[in-house]
Amino acid sequence: MADREGRLDALRDEAARTGRVAAAGAVVEGAPFPAAEGGYYGRPLLKPPVWTWEIPLYFFVGGIAGVAAAIGAVAALSGAAGTLARDAHAIAAAGALISPLLLISDLGRPARFLNMLRVFKRQSPMSVGAWTLVLFGPAALGALAFELLAPADSVLAGTPAIAVNLIAALLGVLLATYTGVLLGVSAIPIWWRHAAVLPWHFAASSLGAAAGSLELIGHRDPALHLLALVAAVAETGIAATLYLRGGRAMGVAIRLGELGSGLLPLLLRTVFSGLPGTRPAAAMAAIAGALLTRVGWIRAGREDVT
Repeated sequence: MADREGRLDALRDEAARTGRVAAAGAVVEGAPFPAAEGGYYGRPLLKPPVWTWEIPLYFFVGGIAGVAAAIGAVAALSGAAGTLARDAHAIAAAGALISPLLLISDLGRPARFLNMLRVFKRQSPMSVGAWTLVLFGPAALGALAFELLAPADSVLAGTPAIAVNLIAALLGVLLATYTGVLLGVSAIPIWWRHAAVLPWHFAASSLGAAAGSLELIGHRDPALHLLALVAAVAETGIAATLYLRGGRAMGVAIRLGELGSGLLPLLLRTVFSGLPGTRPAAAMAAIAGALLTRVGWIRAGREDVT
């Protein structure tokens, strides 16, 4: 076994030295070696993602909607005073309506989206994501309907409302995180190298953006501030982790996104919290950072294979 491994290592070294490339079971003499030239006969070994501008926006909108549904469920089931649950569910419902339109726009026609639903593949993040999106819409709209139409003392405000809120929250969490999993299982190096981080990265930035959105429409609940602060701490830690793991060459958009959703709102909510207007500024930074994060990662994947 050791002798066989030694021969294989020798063959690999020879291929790297002479520029031979194995293709379709044959050795092609004189072809550029992929590591040296970036592909086969000067062409990239991997195709860049063909996603258009709608996909990072879909990742962004879906993430905020998913986390907003979870916030709305917690607010509703805990009996939080005021309109926090209603407004959170409204954001979730709006995102549930916009997200499929963005996805269908990228696919080109509705039939392609429907084809994704012909079969459910639990091993496929894309299949899981498509079904999550389809099921999330009715759940988010149902949770909003309970908030708007069911009085607190009615029968509908009992078990049915609890069930719908829990379903919307669960699907919302999946919607906010599956996009990171989707990137991580691809063959694009910069994505799969950070597969373990991306779902948490997208979840934390979505949490900060969802909490910030609710703050910008007038909610000043201490719990929202705490959630936004947790998201900022998590994003700051994730940014440091990515940097230490060799992410120094990542694009400007990713770096700005990390700053906007991590360190900047963290400073505004702690060190500079006594200054006027810092909480809305932190909310806007988190929202912009979440969007830039998605744009940056999609762009990084495209540039990584071209």
